[in-house]
Amino acid sequence: MNPDANVERFDALANEWDNDPQRVFMAQKVARAMRNALAPAGTETALEFGAGTGLVTLIMARHLARVTALDASAGMLNVLRAKCAAKHLENVDVITGNVPQAMPANRYDLIYASMVLRHVADVPALLGVLFDHLAPNGRVALADLDTEDGSFHGAAKGVAHHGFDRATFATWLRDAGFAEPQFTTAHTVQRAADDGSMHEYPIFLAVARRS
Repeated sequence: MNPDANVERFDALANEWDNDPQRVFMAQKVARAMRNALAPAGTETALEFGAGTGLVTLIMARHLARVTALDASAGMLNVLRAKCAAKHLENVDVITGNVPQAMPANRYDLIYASMVLRHVADVPALLGVLFDHLAPNGRVALADLDTEDGSFHGAAKGVAHHGFDRATFATWLRDAGFAEPQFTTAHTVQRAADDGSMHEYPIFLAVARRS
């Protein structure tokens, strides 16, 4: 997988990314599932990696003290900056870079991501980095696809995993040091196949704590 090619693809799609109503609805459902699972008090600092155009960011930021939004695509983040300015959101810091190389030195109360891990080659290693960047009792909230047959992305480049098995993912979390991994289904995407049949793609939300 070529990370630079992946970034180029997202840069090219940035200005039209939010034009897909199914994508926007999916992000809203995931963000609300995160908010409900985490129940933030409004005092937390958070890191969102793979923030993209901020479809999840804008929902979560209103319930947090401060959010650092990290993404490798400068084009996507330009859209996010414009949204924050238009909505007068002043508690979002935008940083261009990829995980884990560009992880800020800070520790956070919350680290979350939506539909990003499938682009990460070594997910267990990344989970260890996330653990190290959490404050004591900090939590992760990670949403991605359940294991699927590869039809969700089709021929799209930059996809390292066709979803994840929940039991395996829970083991990865525990091996990284996390406690109490819990899974819910945040949303189910429905798409029509070429033969007219409908395919369902569940999206899990995994929440775990740095003990």
